Amino acid sequence: MGFDAMTLYRMAHGLRMRGVPLLPAVLRKAIYYLHSSYIPEDAELGEGTQLGYGGIGVVIHKAAKVGRHVLISQQVTIGGRSGLEGAPVIGDYVRIGAGAKVLGNIHVGDFAVIGANAVVVKDVPAGAVVAGVPAKVIRQDADPLTTYQREMGLLPPRPTTKLTQVPRPPAQASSR
Repeated sequence: MGFDAMTLYRMAHGLRMRGVPLLPAVLRKAIYYLHSSYIPEDAELGEGTQLGYGGIGVVIHKAAKVGRHVLISQQVTIGGRSGLEGAPVIGDYVRIGAGAKVLGNIHVGDFAVIGANAVVVKDVPAGAVVAGVPAKVIRQDADPLTTYQREMGLLPPRPTTKLTQVPRPPAQASSR
C-alpha cells in the first residue's frame, strides 16, 4: 500500500476526527505537493471510494459529500459555483470519468456514470449516464445494479439451488 492521495486523506480525516490540531493540515499540504490534488480533511468521502492514478489533479470542495465505492478518475473537480451556495452530493457506486467537473449544489444519484470531460451543473438521476458540456443524459439504465456489475467485471450472485447432475450415457466398450 503506497501513499496515494486517498491514503493520506484517510489519515488526515482520522486525525481531525480525533482532535489532532496541526497534523491534518500538514497531510493536506502533502497531498497537494505529492499529487497536485486538493482533498480537504473535512470533506466526506465514503468507504471504498477510490481515486484513479493515485488522485492526480483531483479537487474536492470541503463541503462535498461523496458516497461509498465511488471511482473518481484523475483531474476531476467536485466543487461549488461562483455566487451559489452548496456543494455536490455524490451517491454510492458512481463512476466519474477523467477531467469531469461536477459543480454546484447538485445531487448525483446512485450508480450514475459521468463521462470524461463532462461538465455537470444539474442533478443526475440514479443509473443515468451523462456526457458533454453541459452534461446531458445519454442513457438511463432500467437496472443500474446489473449494468454496474457487468461493466465492472463483477461476478453475478451464485445460485442458491443445488445443481443436478445430468446423467451420461454408458460408455461403450471399444473392440480391438
